Amino acid sequence: MQKLGILDLSLKLKLKPKLKPPLPKIPTTDDKPQNPHRRSSRLKTLAPVSYVEIRKRKSSGDDDELDTEIHLEKGSKPEIYTHEQEMLLGDCEMTWTLLADGYGDDGKRIYDPVKGETCHQCRQKTLGHHAHCSKCKLVQGQLCGDCLYTRYGENVIEANQNPNWICPFCRGICNCSRCRQEKGWRPTGAIYRKVKKLGFKSVAHYLIQTYRAKSSANAGSPLSLPNGDMDIDKDLDGSQRPLREECEDGKGEEEKEAHRLDNDDDGKLN
Repeated sequence: MQKLGILDLSLKLKLKPKLKPPLPKIPTTDDKPQNPHRRSSRLKTLAPVSYVEIRKRKSSGDDDELDTEIHLEKGSKPEIYTHEQEMLLGDCEMTWTLLADGYGDDGKRIYDPVKGETCHQCRQKTLGHHAHCSKCKLVQGQLCGDCLYTRYGENVIEANQNPNWICPFCRGICNCSRCRQEKGWRPTGAIYRKVKKLGFKSVAHYLIQTYRAKSSANAGSPLSLPNGDMDIDKDLDGSQRPLREECEDGKGEEEKEAHRLDNDDDGKLN
């Protein structure tokens, strides 16, 4: 076969193995041109814009002052509280640990649409302790432990132990965003840390006591409640009069109470 050339012919006819095409070359940092990308002739004279945000460091005194500043947006109606509402502020004897009740081992809050209870303040359906109003017995009377403590200064354990506990909504001191908007006031936002630094027990204590102080400073001007109705009280003769009306001696109720306390202190000293 070799003499006939058949062997050489068979070798020539054998198909050569196909070679894989070379992979495209991936450009590296060394291959990049050193010159910047082409820019418009109009922008060549301008410096490139940097979008990196650099915050200036502030002194500790400035930080403390900013941390305690509270600026609430003004609503469509003036925010006014009565003396009766201030007397309805809650209190507690036991302290409450925040971000613990109703939280998992990972530190995240447990949301349960089946077994959870809805809080009127944060409107979240979560596990954990919830206070229940003895008056309305509705969802508006349910508050979780964190909201009840930070917003109203009350302990949910003590509230559940009290069979006559009444919720802030029924007391007329609810400061949730929905109730405030219905009264013509803007929501407060998360201001608990700031009011705590200012020395107030809760957000409700800050709102009522602060605005009550402003109202007493402007006692000479007539005041109206958010709903347009004046709270009324009865004089000794049975006639009705506004609570903020000054007495015959020209002194308001706060001045009379302070004057009475001063006289009691003087009597004890003597």
